[in-house]
Amino acid sequence: MRGMQISSDHPLLLSIVDDLAERGWSQQDLFLPPALVAALAAECRQRAAQGELAPAAVGRGPAQEIREGIRGDRIQWLESGESSACDQYLALMDALREALNRGLFLGLEDFECHFALYPPGAFYRKHVDRFRDDDRRMVSAVVYLNEAWAPEHGGQLRMYLEQDREHDVAPTGGCLVVFLSGEVPHEVMPAMHDRLSLTGWFRRRGNEPF
Repeated sequence: MRGMQISSDHPLLLSIVDDLAERGWSQQDLFLPPALVAALAAECRQRAAQGELAPAAVGRGPAQEIREGIRGDRIQWLESGESSACDQYLALMDALREALNRGLFLGLEDFECHFALYPPGAFYRKHVDRFRDDDRRMVSAVVYLNEAWAPEHGGQLRMYLEQDREHDVAPTGGCLVVFLSGEVPHEVMPAMHDRLSLTGWFRRRGNEPF
């Protein structure tokens, strides 16, 4: 994708909509331009160096707990206005949200996302992204920020698809993976190096107040 601005009827976004309608997931290997990948990676590393990334929990609300036997990443949630690079990414995701609503009538109201850094050896066991008691997360979106990533570095996202099929996605910089949050079990395999990403969810209005 060239440039930082994109309209919701861009062919690349429409292809993601078509993929979700057809099979429930989409992989776009060259979604972000290298300059934005580098800026976001630098932002993630700077936050990590300043101690702003915290161990990720499993569960939600009062039931949240840190369980390194399930997931070992460190995260920090994004807010608009924090940096130019983050705002550019959030604008792209908002265009994708509009495209998903127009094409799939999902009623997506917002997008939440966080930086995720998996140190060497960290992983995230097989799971789905929708909570049992909260169905607002409809579509998951992960973009990878790892430059010069080689297959032997590991860290694949493994998706468990229908008919007992598996699909591995290498976390190479600029690659975007989008999938239906409640329907695609997946896990993060251990990596040899720090593994950086922005992980987020498009959400619809739920049955409970925000």
